[in-house]
Amino acid sequence: MTQPTDKEEKKPIWRRYFLWGMPLAGLAGAFVAGIIFWGGFNTAMEATNTKEFCISCHEMENFVYEEYKGTIHDVNRSGVGAVCSDCHVPKDWTHKIIRKIKASRELYGKMVGTINTREKFEAKRLHLAMNEWERMKANDSRECRNCHNFESMMPEFQKPRARQQHLNAMEAGQTCIDCHKGIAHSDARDRAAEEYLEKLEAPNPKFVREIPAAYLESLARIEAKEAEAAEAEKAAKQAQQEAVQAQIAAAVDSAVAEERAKANGEASGSDGAGGAGAAAAGGDVASNIDWNAVAGAEMKLFYPGQASFEWVQNGKNHGGARPLTKGGDACSTCHAKELDAIGNKLVAGGDLEPTPIPGKRGVIDATVQAAHDGENLYVRMQWPDAGHNPAPFVDGGKMDPENQIKVAMMITGTGIEMGDQVGCWASCHADNTFMPFDPGADAIAANGDVAGRLQAEGTVTKYLSESRTDIEIKGRGDKPLGGWDLLKAEAEIEQYLKDGTYLDLLRVYADGSASNGYLLERRVENDGEIAAEASLDGGMWTVVFSRPLDNGAPGDVPLVPGQTYTVGFAIHDDFAAARFHHVTLDTSLALDDASAIINVVKQ
Repeated sequence: MTQPTDKEEKKPIWRRYFLWGMPLAGLAGAFVAGIIFWGGFNTAMEATNTKEFCISCHEMENFVYEEYKGTIHDVNRSGVGAVCSDCHVPKDWTHKIIRKIKASRELYGKMVGTINTREKFEAKRLHLAMNEWERMKANDSRECRNCHNFESMMPEFQKPRARQQHLNAMEAGQTCIDCHKGIAHSDARDRAAEEYLEKLEAPNPKFVREIPAAYLESLARIEAKEAEAAEAEKAAKQAQQEAVQAQIAAAVDSAVAEERAKANGEASGSDGAGGAGAAAAGGDVASNIDWNAVAGAEMKLFYPGQASFEWVQNGKNHGGARPLTKGGDACSTCHAKELDAIGNKLVAGGDLEPTPIPGKRGVIDATVQAAHDGENLYVRMQWPDAGHNPAPFVDGGKMDPENQIKVAMMITGTGIEMGDQVGCWASCHADNTFMPFDPGADAIAANGDVAGRLQAEGTVTKYLSESRTDIEIKGRGDKPLGGWDLLKAEAEIEQYLKDGTYLDLLRVYADGSASNGYLLERRVENDGEIAAEASLDGGMWTVVFSRPLDNGAPGDVPLVPGQTYTVGFAIHDDFAAARFHHVTLDTSLALDDASAIINVVKQ
């Protein structure tokens, strides 16, 4: 039998000491195992975040990856591209794990072939896109902000529209995905219902940000720089116009002297309403106005194509629809500094211009001067001629052979929907002549009662929405946009006229003749007074017209001191008609008010 020893055999040190009830050996083993597990797990996690992994299945490689290649997120001037995970996988651990768990559903979709063909993928595209839009909306576009930050944006390096919209976003509480859909893949936004988009893209008060001081400082610098450039351009144009006017005056003086010599001192000194003498001497219409003492407002008229009042309100087509209809922005808020780009793009043809006129210019740079004598308004408009570019869809190439040019000025009355924001655009509808939903002569004739009230013989003139019972803006159920045939009762329209809800319309033609009228249910010529003259000299058109400030005629907006009016100008040049004109955006006009774009000075 063995004898017991005095001392028990000691246990190894790793079995002798305990921590939290566990031997050190167990803890060390768990620690090492944790490191191995974590390292392996993290390695696997990161491997699934690579572009190579993301496009390892043909659905991704052949569909969305092909769309991504060549975009600004793939290749750009900085040389830093964003891969799939940069936009679709959160950076922080908690949200990353949640995203990975949700993404496991994609493995099921792979196994059952949910999107394994182009047709299946396109059928699911909107659903997939909406999932991402909603995820990014909920987290304030967190993945976008990993690389982009409002606080670091400098307006000096942004286009005017971008800087304004980023400013609006910070103030209203909007986030990146509200505007920036389809920037790396084909845009599915136009497939979504308008009601869904309105709810999704609505501002969120939680996302409101304080505008950084650096942003405001940068904005002030670029605006000052642009103002300086604009003044320099204005001075150069003024000098050019003065040189042209001097040439015209010299030519007139020479012609007058020659005629006087022939007639033994009896000469007309003028070629009539449309002659050179009228343009140089100020003519009979504004003989009491010294135009040299009236500052000119530089007006840029651009080609609008088929961009109707309905089109600008439809967010599926026009990114500025929400700022316009919900935010109260004017058209000029976003577009005033990019009219050259817009006009040149539209005039070249595309969705908004299915029948382009080769050679037609995209913009017209004009100068508008305005004065009054306490009783009458006087307006002088000048711009360079551009030669003739025949319209290919009209016999002879001239839509209006009798008028090489026509000029229109519209003054916005009261109570017009978004009238102060859009000006004359309120009268441009998608079912006017030459517009995409032009009903055509047969449909107009078939609706005899409405056609009779509109005095419409094959065409629908411009009109205001207030004169219709309904205006289709969204095109739901394939409905035609507009509402030309949905006239309100005559008594209602007469009341609008009495209340001042109309666009005062003044028109001048190439021969110096003119018409005064208004736009409400249709284009109407009234008995309002107007006098005008027009001339083309030295390659420069000059149009002068006048009307009483307030003569009380129905359809004439009274012009009174202390009030600012929204006006718009249109030029039909090169024998154009209907919508093939150039237009201004909303423009302010006031009597003796230097803050207005057009200051009507008293003489």
